[in-house]
Order: sequence, then C-alpha cells, then structure tokens
Amino acid sequence: MDQDDYEYCIPVGCYGAPGSYSSEAMMTYFKNQPITVTYYDRFEEEIQAVAAEEIQYGVIPIENSSTGSITEVYDLIRRNNCFIVGEQCIKIEHHLLALPGTRLEDIRTVYSHPQGFAQCRDFFRKHTDWVQCPYFSTSQSAERVQREGNSTAAAVANSMAAELYGLQILVPHIYTSSFNYTRFFIIAPKMNQADHRDKITLVLTTKHEPGALYHVLGHFFYNGMNMTHLESRPMEGHPFEYFFHIDVMGSLIDPGVVKTLDDLARNCTYFKILGNYPSDQGGAAHEIRTYRSEIRTQCVAADP
Repeated sequence: MDQDDYEYCIPVGCYGAPGSYSSEAMMTYFKNQPITVTYYDRFEEEIQAVAAEEIQYGVIPIENSSTGSITEVYDLIRRNNCFIVGEQCIKIEHHLLALPGTRLEDIRTVYSHPQGFAQCRDFFRKHTDWVQCPYFSTSQSAERVQREGNSTAAAVANSMAAELYGLQILVPHIYTSSFNYTRFFIIAPKMNQADHRDKITLVLTTKHEPGALYHVLGHFFYNGMNMTHLESRPMEGHPFEYFFHIDVMGSLIDPGVVKTLDDLARNCTYFKILGNYPSDQGGAAHEIRTYRSEIRTQCVAADP
C-alpha cells in the first residue's frame, strides 16, 4: 500500500538526511506506519519543532556504545519540555564512500559527523595526511561528496547512503569496534500513556552536600528498580553542580514505582520525568542484551 492510500500520515522529524542512521532508526521504529518526514540539520531545530507541535514525533540520537552520550540532546529535551515516548537501537557500520572510479590514493579530504570520525579512529590513524572535515551528519557528508563531484573527497557513511547517493564503497567496515550501536530517542510533545511502557528517563538535581546522590540512588536499590544509565550535565550558572539524567526500568502504572519516585523527588532540589516508554526489545537491542549476558557468564567463569 502506498502512502497516498492512507487518509492520514504521521508527521515525523528526523536528524540528518535520507540514508542516515537516524533515518534507519526512524524507518525501523515506524515500520508499516504511514509517515511524512522532515529532516533537520541540527538537534535544536528538530526538538523545537516537536515542542511547537509542528511535527508529532522526532527521532534523534542519544548515545553510542563506543563514544558515549550526545549530551546536548538531554539538555534540549529538558529545556523544551519534550517527552521521550520510545527508543530504537541501530547497529552502526561505517564505510568510506567516494565517487565511482575513485582510488584510495586520490583521497585528500573526508567528510563526516564528528562521531563518525571518533568511531573510526584506528582507520584514520593510518591516513594522517587526509583532512578530516566535520559535517552535519554522515548521510549529508555522502550527499556533499555526490553534489560536489570531487574525486579527491570521501565520506564516512553507511551502505544505504552509498546506494542512495550513487557512491562506491571504497573501503568497507572502517569502524574501530565491530560491536558498535547507537540508541535513538523518539520524542513527542506529550507523555506516552501506553500500558506496556517499562522504561523511565528522568532528570534531577541533589542537594550540594556529601552523600546526596548516594541517598537518592539508594531509592532504586532498596525498591528493586534496575538503573540502566546515569549521565551528569553541568547546571548553567551553578559551578560544579549537575543535572543527573537517569534511565531506570519501571512503569508509572505500577503504584510501587510511583511511590518510589515520589519519595525520591522529596530528596531532590529538582526532579522531572522526561518519559516512560516501551524499551526496545528487538533486533540490535536483543544483540546487545545477548552480548552483555555472554560477558557476564565469562566473568563468572573466570572468577576463582
């Protein structure tokens, strides 16, 4: 069924351009749903569009398994009063792309998002004579190489971008880690109310005194809630004080979870729930959980 066959298409925003990893995450998350897509060059533009309800959802990267969190996204979601309503994990497989017929020895300049360069650092250590030019996204880097038609330029991007922009994969699999995944948030102007939500993202600040964070985190331990992520961000205008962004498993439908969070909030100087949403259970997320389980088993076996 074509998109035109639907009476209504969901307006979705996506960071980057067609062929990006964000685009892949969007297509995976909204599989078999009718959508109309607007692409954004900057995180702030997309998140502000969600806040203004110009689009119904936004798809935006939040953390990579090799290079860590994209911390400004946390700040932008909080400042613009958006909510996280879903997540999607995508495996990252970077290639060096160039115009058809280009030889490796022709390359002088490479375009990529800074995360792309960071995730392929071992490869680029072998090519220190190349000029690395940070660009908006990996897909837009591929589009630029195609648009400029420069046979001395290349881009770091995926195979989807190569096909979409008519480029050849000059060097495949240039990423440093073969176990490389990016987690994406699906954001909206309102909280998710689905019954099957099992993950909570919240942001808080604690009193500026010894043991404050320890006592706050103790609420999760003593109430059997699994904390899966903790990220600190500086508070503007408050030197050496921090926002703490936390992911924890649980549902606001559960009265016990609600009580735990209410008790926790009373020990915070700032507390806000950014979303309660269904965790990603398929594909790349399943691979990550399987890998973690194998590592834990190996560690137990190796422990005398």
